[in-house]
Parts: sequence; C-alpha cells; structure tokens
Amino acid sequence: MRKIFSDLENSFKRKEEIIYSDSSLKIEKILSKAISDYEISKEEAIALFKSKGDDILKIYSVADDLRSKSVGSKVTFVVNRNINFTNICYMGCKFCGFAKRFGQSGAELLSLENIVTRSIEAWDRGATEVCIQGGLHPKISGDIYRNIIKSIKKVLPDMHIHAFSPFEVWYGSSKKKLDYKTFLNDLKDCGLGSMPGTAAEILDIEIRNKLTKNKLSSEQWIDIIKTAHSLKIPTSATIMYGHIDNPEHWAMHLSIIRDIQKETGGFTELVPLSFVYKDSPLYLENPEYVRKGPSTEEIKKMHAISRIMLNGWINNIQASWTKLGPEFAQKLLKIGVNDLGGTLMNESISRSAGSNFGQEITAMEMVKIIRNADKIPARRSTIYKICETYESHDPKNLAPLVSRKGNDPLKFIN
Repeated sequence: MRKIFSDLENSFKRKEEIIYSDSSLKIEKILSKAISDYEISKEEAIALFKSKGDDILKIYSVADDLRSKSVGSKVTFVVNRNINFTNICYMGCKFCGFAKRFGQSGAELLSLENIVTRSIEAWDRGATEVCIQGGLHPKISGDIYRNIIKSIKKVLPDMHIHAFSPFEVWYGSSKKKLDYKTFLNDLKDCGLGSMPGTAAEILDIEIRNKLTKNKLSSEQWIDIIKTAHSLKIPTSATIMYGHIDNPEHWAMHLSIIRDIQKETGGFTELVPLSFVYKDSPLYLENPEYVRKGPSTEEIKKMHAISRIMLNGWINNIQASWTKLGPEFAQKLLKIGVNDLGGTLMNESISRSAGSNFGQEITAMEMVKIIRNADKIPARRSTIYKICETYESHDPKNLAPLVSRKGNDPLKFIN
C-alpha cells in the first residue's frame, strides 16, 4: 500500500514538473517575442501575470532590458504641487476614502484666491506644474474649471496646468450642457496643458459597476481621453488594481490603453495605482470580499508587464511613491520603471485611503533615491521633456513644505 501511494506521489510530481516545464517554455516564447520588439497579446499578458517561480525573474529581466532600450539609464521626476480644490463629492465611489458630503466635518472647497496662493508658493519652490483635481461638488458651477485655470495663468503664465480627470470633464461638460470637445477646447484655450488619466480604475463594466456603479462608463472614459488627445491635450494613463479584479482584467485594461495609444499617441505615461484598503469604504464594508490591495509580487509584475505590453507605444512607466512608499518605488527602477512622478508638496487622496508615506519627496530626495539605485536623476516637464540632469550637481535643498514630525522617508538609504 505504501508503495502504491509512493508511486502515485511520484507520478503527480512528474506531472507537475511537465506542466511547469510547459508553462516555462510558453513564458520564454512570450518574452523572446517581447525582447525582439514584437507585440504580446492580451492572452500572453495573462500568462505572464500568472507566471510562477523563476519565470517571474525572467519577466523582470526582460522588462528592465526594454526599459534600457527605450529610455536608457535616466530616471525622471517632476517638481509639482497637488492641489485638491474640493473633497466634496456626491458620486459615492466605493473605493474612495477622500470624498466628503456637503456639510460634513472636514469638507472643504478652496477659493480661487487660495488655489492661486498655493500655486505661487509652488512656483517659488521650483515647481513647473500644478496638478489639480477635485470631487464632484453638487453646488459648483461648470465654470469653476475654466476659472481655476484662468486665475492661475493670470499670475503664473508659464506654470503648466495638469488638471481635471475624465470624471471632472464629464461633470463639467454636463453642467455646462456642452459636448466633450467644446468643453475641453475651452479649457485648452484658457491654458490647460494636460490631463491626468485617472478615474480609469479598471475599464471593465462588471468591475466598474461594483466600484462606481458605472457612473462614468468605460466608453465615456475612453471617449473623453480620445477627445482630449484629438485636441492635442496629452494625458497620463492609469490602472487601479488589487481590489476585486484579476489578471484577466489587468491584461484587458492594458490592451485598451495600448489600442488608444496606437490611435492617438496622446498618453505620456502609465501609472499603476495600487489599491489602498485601510480607510477605503470598499474594503471596510466588504472585508471578506475585497482584497487588501495587491501583493508585493503582483505590484512588481504589474509594473514589469506594463513595460513589456506597452513597449514601443508608451515609453514611460511611473511608480507611485505615495501608494508604495519611496523604498518600494526605488526597487521597481530595476524591473521596468523609469519615472518616480512628482514631488507633490501636498497629497490628500492616498492619505485619505490610509496610505502613510507622506505628502512630499523633495527634488533633493528624489535625486538621492535615484542615485542610490545606480540610475541618473533627471528633472522633467509634465510632458517628459528633460529640464535638468543631475549627473554632477544637486538641486536646491529645500525643507519639505509640510512638517513631517520627525519622519524620514529616506531612512532606508541614509
């Protein structure tokens, strides 16, 4: 009897080895395709996301090779400031811990004067960009978006304004009773430089129904993004993952982003956004159903496979230090990532969901993080024009805008 069980066990092991060998051969073929600059399919991306063991290390290696071929050894960042002009929002997105109801404690709507003051303060600290987003306040006018831009441009004509998600464009155009093209063209005339491609979450109707009740559908998001690109308004692209989604959704989302880029060429970068669960209603109301964000392995795979899948179409893959922390973000520089985003100065959305990685990484700190990863630090514009490379000198060393109360985000390298 023992011999029978032993024979069965050995048989199962042999079958597992054959399956694993076949899987590894499949992964190697996919990666061989990618490194030769052939496009990988959605199905092949799913296989990469489901890879195991040593195959994962091969994926990381190929992603790093493609990064080197695309952008070299420079790792970029932008000096900017986040301005979330209102946290009042009626949409009720399940994943969002940022939104407040009108009249709720902590609810705010910044005045135009306050927004301009913050922009001037950012400019004086070396910022070339303000990133402006807000909730969908039920009592704001559709003119608020153009008024914000015009107010900033009046005093800071050279400040790049990176502003308003597709959700805000949908909301503002609805308020104004204008089509997307007319609404966006007016914002561009006012001085809008580019748009964040947030509110994408996962471009799948089943997932979006659970996250946002599909209030901004995948089709609407895509339509607004394509309209912006048609008007020569560049945007970022994002994916928010690690909640109720899976590799099939991830590969499908990246495939849609790639298809849009083929058509428009308007994406400047992809920013994978890890779901932050701690204070998110989506998790708090459904802890048995919703994941606590992506695993470490999934985060690494997402950035590496994004590099592989988007190779030749989107050159810049950004790690979000606000979601992951600067130490983890630095590790991703060796597996396909070439950008660390912005210095931010203020950060509200990730913190509201429970992230505790601070509000600002200064330019000097960005340079230290990048050099410590054996890369060349470079400050860029919003649209990825290199402004300054720090090979033999440092940026001005400024204290953080908001006190850290003794917390040191660079303690892992100091």
